[in-house]
Amino acid sequence: MIEIAVELPLAPFELRVAVRLGDGVTAIMGPSGSGKTSLLEAVAGLRPRARGRIALDGIVLLDTQSGVRLRPERRRVGYVPQGAGLFPHLTVMGNVRFAARGAGSRVRAAIESLELAPLLDRYPATLSGGEQQRVALARSLASDPRLLLLDEPLAALDVALRERFVPYLLRVHDEWKVPVLYVTHNVGEALDLAEAVLLLRTGTVEAHGPALDLLSRPAMARAAEAGIENLRHGRIVAHDDQGGTTRVQLDDGQALAVPLSSSRLPGEAVNLAIRAEDVLLAVEPLRGLSARNIIEARIVTLDRVGPDALLRCRAASASGSEPRPWLVRITPSAVDSLGLVSGQRVWLAIKSHSVRLL
Repeated sequence: MIEIAVELPLAPFELRVAVRLGDGVTAIMGPSGSGKTSLLEAVAGLRPRARGRIALDGIVLLDTQSGVRLRPERRRVGYVPQGAGLFPHLTVMGNVRFAARGAGSRVRAAIESLELAPLLDRYPATLSGGEQQRVALARSLASDPRLLLLDEPLAALDVALRERFVPYLLRVHDEWKVPVLYVTHNVGEALDLAEAVLLLRTGTVEAHGPALDLLSRPAMARAAEAGIENLRHGRIVAHDDQGGTTRVQLDDGQALAVPLSSSRLPGEAVNLAIRAEDVLLAVEPLRGLSARNIIEARIVTLDRVGPDALLRCRAASASGSEPRPWLVRITPSAVDSLGLVSGQRVWLAIKSHSVRLL
């Protein structure tokens, strides 16, 4: 059990979080600047202005009323920040062993779990982003932590690397039995990995509970949009065993083909997640395309998000309800070459295997 009742002054608000978290994986979500990283840093002991109480299974890390404030190195909290934070002058083995406690069996177990044996003599500069994150995670595990704090470990990875890294996180959860606080913007990722979700907004708890129970709440829909991800609710219509797809009817009346999921019964309610970068866009009707899902829509807004362009496209509703916009993430050069503007008619293509059935 993780007890957190902490206050921390931030600009322009004060972080105030009072929750009890379980021993599994808790995803911490919310808009940028809502206090997610600051909360992890307070738990790790990296925020000296934090006040209140933090305890892990009854072991008190912080209790300002009683004058208890354990130093970071005494908290036994493994922290993996954004960007891995490896020591460039140390090899992979040197990084993993840096904070190791006690027997070398912890180091060996961490190396084995994260399949690092072929990389042990290499330096961080020669590693891919995914390899660096595995090393950072192994270093934290080798320290024999009571708790793991992961701050958007997949944020800097491309889609392919993310898909390869997720099984390692699942393995850590299954094999090491250490509770995890996991910051992410990606709802689908959170639902893959976490039993519970803690949603923050401007430093306060907007929602907290089992991940699947929060899916229908507006707060989770806002979190999905902040993570540039399409989150949809619908029901199973039918299965096409020969075609390898399952048909889902969305709440707005649209139908999508998703990967075959024969275990789901017709009529069963389901939730879908589709990354914005997995939605293809065309300015003319699409024909002869392998993608099973084609949606006619109009561009509502066109904004810049970091190096990319983010389009919100609204399709006509077949049910009469106000449809949620589709998020599409493309490069600015694609915007220019296609001559895209607000109000323009477009066609969206979504491969069935880009749809994640939650």
